[in-house]
Amino acid sequence: QLQLVESGGGAVETGGSLTLSCVVSEYIPRTYWVYWVRQAPGKERKEREGVAFMHLDGTTSRYAESVEGRVTISLDKSKNTLYLHMNNLKADDTGTYYCAADPRGGYGLLSAPEFLERWGQGTLVTVSS
Repeated sequence: QLQLVESGGGAVETGGSLTLSCVVSEYIPRTYWVYWVRQAPGKERKEREGVAFMHLDGTTSRYAESVEGRVTISLDKSKNTLYLHMNNLKADDTGTYYCAADPRGGYGLLSAPEFLERWGQGTLVTVSS
């Protein structure tokens, strides 16, 4: 049973905006942290890049330097849904975006997301001019 289900990917022009969604299953403990992680085309799983993370109580969020100022992570507890709002998209933002969950929160895992515990199946974002 899928515990993290992403949606909202698609094709967008450079400079455009997109919001991704991730429905978080009730089977994910609310003490967990949830992450957005992306994998660029042609890159291996171990080369995935952490984008942002947030605690499932909605109180704490952090961002990777590469996206800070252009991306906002948010949580709608009533819908059990995590969002990633992306603005001023660039070609380098192209990739498959994954939602992941882990009992640990921190920039260490954002830098090494391959160690995150639970993963969704991903949603593809393509940015082109």
